[in-house]
Amino acid sequence: MTVIRIRPAQTAEHSEEPEDFSLVLGGPLFQLFRYAFLAGDHLELLYRRIITIALIAWLPMLILSALEGRAWGSSVKVPFLLDVDVNARFLLALPLFIVAEVVVYQRMRPVVRQFLERGLIPDTARARFDAALASAQRWRNSLIAELLLVALVLLVEGRFARLVLGAATVNTWYADVTSAGLRLTHAGWWYRGFALPLFQFILLRWYYRLFIWARFLWQVARIDSLSLLPTHPDRVGGLGFLTGTVFAFAPLLLGQGILFAGTIASKIFFDGAKLPDFKVAIIGLAALALFIVLGPLLVFSVRLDRAKRASLREYGALAARYMREFDQKWVRGSSAGEPLIGSADIQSWADMGNGFQVVREMRLVPFTMGAVWQLAVITLAPVAPLALTMMPLEQFLDEILKVLF
Repeated sequence: MTVIRIRPAQTAEHSEEPEDFSLVLGGPLFQLFRYAFLAGDHLELLYRRIITIALIAWLPMLILSALEGRAWGSSVKVPFLLDVDVNARFLLALPLFIVAEVVVYQRMRPVVRQFLERGLIPDTARARFDAALASAQRWRNSLIAELLLVALVLLVEGRFARLVLGAATVNTWYADVTSAGLRLTHAGWWYRGFALPLFQFILLRWYYRLFIWARFLWQVARIDSLSLLPTHPDRVGGLGFLTGTVFAFAPLLLGQGILFAGTIASKIFFDGAKLPDFKVAIIGLAALALFIVLGPLLVFSVRLDRAKRASLREYGALAARYMREFDQKWVRGSSAGEPLIGSADIQSWADMGNGFQVVREMRLVPFTMGAVWQLAVITLAPVAPLALTMMPLEQFLDEILKVLF
């Protein structure tokens, strides 16, 4: 909860300086980790958390499939250790989702204070800003919300399991294909009954946090007196610090990419699919991932557009008045005897032009195209090695070099 410190000359309407906001430092699962000595007060013990969660989901499947003779070898078409989808899901994607908590915590802690330190929230709107912050913290800590996520996982568990497990057309480590349908092995029951629901819950919990983040930004963007500064050199009215927040979600996007690449790899290796068969899905994944991370920042676009248009009018009028006086003094000859070199008027004329140019170049979104491309590359990087299924390594490297150089 926010610690309230009252200024001597203020009432208790709002805090002098808010506690660092954390999107991940709270909630029932976080408290469970603390009680189980899998996390500290500030998400310490990362490696212990990764190893424990990955092993309780993945290790029983390895042991059970080994006992049934399906962990390796040729007894089934898809042995456990060769199932790229499952191993990528639990040994790579799941740990990355856990790592993402630490990265988000560290990189996004100062975001709330930036709104205040940059003067974006005037004193008259501080109470509304504090209310939005407190609301976000309540949603983050909600027991009901996480119980609803568990209920949602259980509700769709059967359908999702049929979607994932039912795709098997040959005998695998988790099921045999029979005339009556799939017959799950002991490892398959663990996969369906525990490992998959755990993975789904952690992933849905991330989507819920992104919803909280989007909701908080939306509430801030609705503050009528939000004080954007069109002449700020970041070209987004002082909101440039928000660009850095999107890279905090890079591990989450990379995990999503690995999850997707694992699914494609299994279909290529065991079902005879080709990488071009998934080109629409690959484009869709990149678009969805970018929207999830960058979409919340679009709530400021209307305010930025408004501030830019108003500032262009104001600076246009100011520039016109200034240039008339400048023209009268220097061009019409009223100051013909004064030296031009070192004149403060010349410097202020240049400053006026620079300020007006900054306003003209103001962007309507608080992120750059460079950030968009970088996030897209991070998301799709796990898919790139699958190009080797279509061409030799040397040819693949030649094509990459042609694109880059």
